[in-house]
Amino acid sequence: MKLKHLLTTFALATAVAAALPAPAANITVKGSDTLVILAQKWAEVYMAKNPATKIQVTGGGTGTGFAALQNQTTDLCNASRKIKATEIAACLKAFQKRPTEYKVCLDGLSVYVSAGNPVKQLSVPQLEKIFTGKIRNWKEIGGPDAPITVYSRENSSGTYEFFKEHVLQGKDFAASAQTMPGTAAVLQAVGKDKNGIGYGGAAYGAGAKHVAISKDEGGDAIEPTEETVVKGTYPIWRHLFIYINPALDKGEVAKYLNWIRSDEGQKVVKDVGYYPLPKQLRQ
Repeated sequence: MKLKHLLTTFALATAVAAALPAPAANITVKGSDTLVILAQKWAEVYMAKNPATKIQVTGGGTGTGFAALQNQTTDLCNASRKIKATEIAACLKAFQKRPTEYKVCLDGLSVYVSAGNPVKQLSVPQLEKIFTGKIRNWKEIGGPDAPITVYSRENSSGTYEFFKEHVLQGKDFAASAQTMPGTAAVLQAVGKDKNGIGYGGAAYGAGAKHVAISKDEGGDAIEPTEETVVKGTYPIWRHLFIYINPALDKGEVAKYLNWIRSDEGQKVVKDVGYYPLPKQLRQ
């Protein structure tokens, strides 16, 4: 009789537990300002379909994201550049594992000028001279006789580091460059400054216009489109990444990462203004 009572109680408890909603899953995301608008949209769409999951997204720059990953205060680190050897070493020291890298989309890193600027194309060598201060007047590159105002990102930004490495060839930005706290701030400043020039992700175009870019002086100037970025013909294309402690790559976090790289998640990429990963890179 006692055994029967215990079995009945166990069955009742099991039924009640099954009827209860699944415990909430909380996922924290931090890092790249380039990725923050896409990360927020991913979170919004995913949470609408998975209401038990709560996803908190903040920016602050790629460097800030890697610091949070090392300190184990974020689950996902958004990055607009590849992880550095020093950052890998810090993660190995912190949690004895190398972070797992996920490519999540493609970006045509764009160069923006004000909508009224007559300059429509520039070469990578010209960009290097503009952003290092060797070219200071628009008339030197086919524009009006007016000083160039350079807008850049802070040095914790992955986009800053990518641009410095791939466009400035490692040289320092001009001392006169005005540092802005995020890509949106760069675009806002350029949009209001008829003599301004800045750079940022392809999804940040409101209020300014991008210029076509040629790899060399006199070469064909290429627009940053999905086709030219996927083919690699646009000179300043890149992957955007998510890094994660492998120990956390399970459960709802793994499900979310798989969704991001699924057809549904990659549709959000395109809706926001970046470019979906080719299917062979989604494995």
